[in-house]
Amino acid sequence: MSSEWTNGKVLVTGAGGFIGSHLTERLLALGADVRVLVRHVSSGRLGLLEELSEEDRDRLEVVRGDLRDVESVRQACAGVDTVFHLGAEVSVPFSFEVPRSFLDTNLGGTLNVLEACRNHETRRLVLTSSSEVFGTAQRLPMDEEHPLHPQSPYAASKVAADALTLSYRAAHDLPLVTLRPFNAFGPRQSLRAVIPTVLVQALRGDRLQLGRTDPVRDWTYVSDVVEAFLAAARAEDDVLGEVFVTGTGRGHSIAEIVQAAGRLVDRELVVETADERLRPGRSEVERLVADPRRAKERLGWEAQVSFEDGLRRTIEHLRERGDELDPSRHYR
Repeated sequence: MSSEWTNGKVLVTGAGGFIGSHLTERLLALGADVRVLVRHVSSGRLGLLEELSEEDRDRLEVVRGDLRDVESVRQACAGVDTVFHLGAEVSVPFSFEVPRSFLDTNLGGTLNVLEACRNHETRRLVLTSSSEVFGTAQRLPMDEEHPLHPQSPYAASKVAADALTLSYRAAHDLPLVTLRPFNAFGPRQSLRAVIPTVLVQALRGDRLQLGRTDPVRDWTYVSDVVEAFLAAARAEDDVLGEVFVTGTGRGHSIAEIVQAAGRLVDRELVVETADERLRPGRSEVERLVADPRRAKERLGWEAQVSFEDGLRRTIEHLRERGDELDPSRHYR
């Protein structure tokens, strides 16, 4: 076990989500004492943390609450050495339908985390931004100084949270680092996300219902994203207050995902346009490709898993799930 994670308690907000569950699992493997903040639901379920082994789940300290609730966040942050703040509303399409919910959670929730960490004198806070804050690329590749141009309520809520974070660094010298991950993918991701949507349909048949296939993204395998969070948490204090773009530096269109999926499942795939998967108006972000040089130079982080290998691993995971994959339930 890594001794750097065996001293002090770690909190992960949004631990029941896609990246959060992988980060939690990795921290446990490294010997960390992990507390998780998960949204309270009447069923008592823990989201994607339920896919961890029973042994791992038994080692977790679970705080049930809501990021929008000051007391929930205060309780979760008490006595914690390192906070990873991943909790957020993340569905870009849904943000057009309920924008206030996204602002309340992504901005209001981040405010609660910042205040709690300030009051509890947390050693290090790692916050999660998003490549969506940039909007369509004005230049490539996209580094930390690329202009911000949010094209969805989700992106706008993240821009607001980022600005609030920087103000807390300036006003209170809060020991924080912000990561701006480009598009993560891998096992456990919602089957409504683009890559799982393509792969599930490709495993089921040769006809895919998708929105536009020309947008380009920098797809980063989830284990690499997790290592970026760990690198931000253990880096020297001279990185405090900085924002780091994380990605592979290579872009692939959705059409290229379809082509790669066809090769991996050995099937000729045909795409049919599904109107419900199209973004409204001019909100589509056409191209996002990271320039991760600062993360490499300052955090010592670099993506390790190739695009096609990540797709292969994700397909293997989906095949293991078998009959749980009901495409009519997930991608429409």
